[in-house]
Amino acid sequence: MRLLSVVLSGGAGSRLWPASRQAFPKPFMKLGGSTLLQQAVERGQACGIGDLMIVTNKDHLFLTKDVLRQMADPPETTLLLEPKGRNTGPAIALAALQCIQQFGGDTVMLVLSADHLVPDVEAFVASASEAFRLAEKGALVVFGISPTSPDTGFGYVEVEHVSRESQRAKRFVEKPDLRTAQEYLATGRYYWNSGMFCFTADAIVAAFELHAPGLLKAARHALESSRATDRAVQFDLHAFGLQPDISIDYAVMERADNVHVVPAKFSWSDVGSWPSVAKAHTADASGNTMPADIVAIDTTGTHVQVDSHGPKLVATLGVHDLVIVDTPDALLVAHKDSAQDVKRIVDSLKSRRHETVHLPAVVHRPWGTYASLKEEDGYKVKRITVKSGESLSLQYHHQRAEHWVVVRGTALVQVGDVEHKTLPGEYRYIPLKEKHRLTNIGEDELVLIEVQCGAYLGEDDIVRLADTYGRV
Repeated sequence: MRLLSVVLSGGAGSRLWPASRQAFPKPFMKLGGSTLLQQAVERGQACGIGDLMIVTNKDHLFLTKDVLRQMADPPETTLLLEPKGRNTGPAIALAALQCIQQFGGDTVMLVLSADHLVPDVEAFVASASEAFRLAEKGALVVFGISPTSPDTGFGYVEVEHVSRESQRAKRFVEKPDLRTAQEYLATGRYYWNSGMFCFTADAIVAAFELHAPGLLKAARHALESSRATDRAVQFDLHAFGLQPDISIDYAVMERADNVHVVPAKFSWSDVGSWPSVAKAHTADASGNTMPADIVAIDTTGTHVQVDSHGPKLVATLGVHDLVIVDTPDALLVAHKDSAQDVKRIVDSLKSRRHETVHLPAVVHRPWGTYASLKEEDGYKVKRITVKSGESLSLQYHHQRAEHWVVVRGTALVQVGDVEHKTLPGEYRYIPLKEKHRLTNIGEDELVLIEVQCGAYLGEDDIVRLADTYGRV
């Protein structure tokens, strides 16, 4: 059978702020040494799948390519680049239509989320094999997770009878209140809806045609209006926006009569909150999950995560059941019982138009990264890294001058029409309104310190004259 792994890589992960931001969401967070997106891709590979399709926001193109580039054996990948979020219904419809066009309608699609944690890959492969068998027969398959608690944060699937193998789904239900969740748990007939699916492209398109024809029509129009270059499909904003914002559960799964549940043989977490992140780590004797260099005195059940530009000592004293997440530009301190409400902080920051909602402390660009180290009235200090062979756009600024000091690597700095080879310890000055460009001409990563001086230091004060990445 022809197999295709489809990874849905979207969402803002607002409950994992400040580590997760709109411009650097949960799929790109590392857990266990690699990003959640990479782990999802590798789960598909473990099932013997050689072809991959990733559905993600167009702004995450270069982040996604970086993840694939760092893999030892990256699969052949098609990227569907959404100009805006439109939920799992349109994402899966577009993936299925593209799959039919590219691989054929009898291809079995294994649909995975890029922000789940599945430690036991071998057990996942066993469950996936059962899903493939059912999908080949025309079933729409959802992976069901046996609930371990009456959790109100998940949707549930009720099955007609209980067995160790696949079961026919009776109904899908939304996130329940605590009492209802307790009743579900007591019956033994309910599973958590994992948000992972399996079906042939033809079968899911037929289901859309029957249960959500308007969505399917809009998806076809969006795909017909798209343009593809180098296995990346980019959609017209207007055509894409005509699709409804609806989940695959509402659009199809709740209505179809050929849905089967494969009970998961593997452990699973949607890593949807900081306590769930903590559970993914090995706790010490006091129930703490934190780096070894943290000084923890009279501290129990506490998760500490530190992400700073340099060494930082963190100490806790007399605290219990807390989440402490420290990034260079934000600090979260919350009780674990309130961790599901971190989104309220994000909503408050959105109302203030605070940049920590959107941009992470380290901002990723196709050429490398930058991080703000210090900012006060009239100046800002940044650390800039540039990958070997890459260059920033040819640009100028209306309201700021810049000072560049190379600290590692070899730079070619263009100021006006003159290019200067610049080595570690050397300095270049870019006057106000002067065109300039930075290129890494060495084999190693280029690192420099930039000091901006001016009345306005916003990122929108950039006029691009030429750009390798098509951003002019």
